[in-house]
Amino acid sequence: MNKTELLNRYFSRLIAIERRALLTAQTYRLEMHKFLDYIDSKKLDAAQLSPSELSAYLETRRKTDHIDSRSIAKAVSCLRSFFRFLIDEGICADNPALTLELPRRRAYLPETLGKEKLEELLKRADTGTPLGLRNRTIYEVIYSAGLRVSEAVGLDVRDIDLSGGFAKVRGKGRKERIVVFGQEAALWIKRYLEESRPALAQGRASGRYSPALFIGISGRRLSRKGIWRNYSITAAVVGTSSRVHNLRHSFATDLLAGGADLRTVQELLGHADLATTQIYTHVDSSLLRESHRRFMPNLKEHLNR
Repeated sequence: MNKTELLNRYFSRLIAIERRALLTAQTYRLEMHKFLDYIDSKKLDAAQLSPSELSAYLETRRKTDHIDSRSIAKAVSCLRSFFRFLIDEGICADNPALTLELPRRRAYLPETLGKEKLEELLKRADTGTPLGLRNRTIYEVIYSAGLRVSEAVGLDVRDIDLSGGFAKVRGKGRKERIVVFGQEAALWIKRYLEESRPALAQGRASGRYSPALFIGISGRRLSRKGIWRNYSITAAVVGTSSRVHNLRHSFATDLLAGGADLRTVQELLGHADLATTQIYTHVDSSLLRESHRRFMPNLKEHLNR
């Protein structure tokens, strides 16, 4: 079995047996492609690898690709999964990745935009053009509904209920959920559907109609890379991070700061584990100081009565 066949079989296992999300499976396959290239370059046999040789591979990745502890931890998880597959295929007798130590991960706090940066970013889109209007609508929807980029590109026109302010999205693990979007986002969706999407649909390939909500100049469904590319250009002008996922972070943080309970935010974000949502309970120190300033005078007045 050559490398391509092996990776294809591994990919099929991730989808069919381990029930991994498509994007996760693609990430694992890419990671293992790099790993197999490495052992080929070192003339190593996957069936005979030791934990120390795997550690050497990870150290090489760290130095050459400049990856952080989170990426190393992900690589270790990929290796453990891949060697389980090799054992089931009869290629390996044991899993040398099981003894690898996961790097200590630094506490991760989501990066948010802040009200001023968010408003500036949204206004930067040239809504006088079909593409600019589409981009503005995408950013409004991602922020208003707290979507992942993959969920935004996966939206179909029929998934949107403009009158009710709801949308049906397909999240990680192909799980469907209902999300809510605000009146502002609804207005932009309506305008996009009336003005921008028909113009973009005229360029559709082979005359085929795409059910996708967000389409490109070819009339086909817009890709994640397309959104990332457009967002990064705008973000650079505004002077903020190029990670479009920060719109989702801002949605969650703003909800909690506005008084939403953690369980509600968990449902809206589509998190399977509440612990994943709890990371958003960090509150900007300025908000804490403001709350303290407003509360303490009242407390002092009460005690002096």
